[in-house]
Amino acid sequence: MSDPTPDPTPDPSTDPSTVERAFAAALYAGTDTALDTGASLLAADPGADAELTRRGEEFLAAAWRRGWQPADVVRYVRRELDETHVRLVSALVLGEAGGRPAPHPRWAAQLAELAEQAGAPAPRTDRFSRATAVLELYRLLLALPALEPLDPPRRAASSAAGSSSTSGPGSNSRMLARIRALLAKAEATGYPQEAEALSAKAQELMARHSIDEAVLASGGTAARDGGGDAPGACRIGVDPPYETAKAVLLDAVASANRCRAVWHEEFGFSTVVGFEADLEVVELLHTALLVQATAAMTAAEAAQRAGGRRRTKTFRQSFLAAYAHRMGDRLAAAVREQTAEAAGEGGRDLLPVLAARDVAVTEHLERMFPKTVTTRLRGVSDEAGWHQGTAAADRARVERHRPLR
Repeated sequence: MSDPTPDPTPDPSTDPSTVERAFAAALYAGTDTALDTGASLLAADPGADAELTRRGEEFLAAAWRRGWQPADVVRYVRRELDETHVRLVSALVLGEAGGRPAPHPRWAAQLAELAEQAGAPAPRTDRFSRATAVLELYRLLLALPALEPLDPPRRAASSAAGSSSTSGPGSNSRMLARIRALLAKAEATGYPQEAEALSAKAQELMARHSIDEAVLASGGTAARDGGGDAPGACRIGVDPPYETAKAVLLDAVASANRCRAVWHEEFGFSTVVGFEADLEVVELLHTALLVQATAAMTAAEAAQRAGGRRRTKTFRQSFLAAYAHRMGDRLAAAVREQTAEAAGEGGRDLLPVLAARDVAVTEHLERMFPKTVTTRLRGVSDEAGWHQGTAAADRARVERHRPLR
């Protein structure tokens, strides 16, 4: 019985080594020539597409193990590559999720946002161009460093404190929804007085939300047992341009809400450490103030142009830096006043509760980031920009209502 003669020209679509050969050529060599070689191999083998996708999902799974989350990866890809790669990685993230339950609510929210943004079909392109983009993306994913893992914050159960239905998780969601709606209206209106009234109401709800959460957590059995409310962390994007000034604004908002922020300039985000209720408020308030600051800066630039002065990068950087600095002062002053009022009110003494939460946040931050450095704000040299940014922050409404943590 004779041995069968092997086919000298096997079908490339069934060759499982195509992806490996493309990776060996392109992923571990930083030259364009190597990238072209790998892309040519993949473009010539349509049967390798499924394996290529599977390997990309493996790279994502490795990124999750190194502390990254979906929004972090997409943000970093947008920062380092372009929208073609963002579409590719977004589809890859959603495919890797595979419909299984998300590890925690923030992760689920990130996936939901990606799904909403993925509605538009990608423009058609040739196989070589697509393969090149995929390999560029995989190069980036393969090189992602380890990040500090984010343990989801724990929230004390409402039943532990014997609270009524007004303090339960459903009520929490409704409260945040009302705050979001008010801030969205404040950002959208063209009437400053209406914006102030809406922002003031949102600030009142934020204060109530924070105090209720602190009292709830401090009075519950779960909290006394050490298994209830505890600090966690989230990452908030700090996008160009003028990242330093925006990071300073986020730090001011975080500090005012008994959170701490650490800026990762190279990745385009800040990690904010705090209790879950406070983290949610920081995200909302930072976004609202950033929108207001941008609108005020645009109006100031228009006035500058009307006066014959050209707008400059230095003016915008100085404006935003001054806005962040002054807003930080205003928020800190408001917190001191409101905390003093809370201490003087009848009923539960909040000072030990708030102090304990401050200590818990600081300890959690130091465990996550044992070494941090202070960043100096550079490029602030435009006097007109600084004065107008300060004035804009003074006009922004920070209303005194109930105590704000």
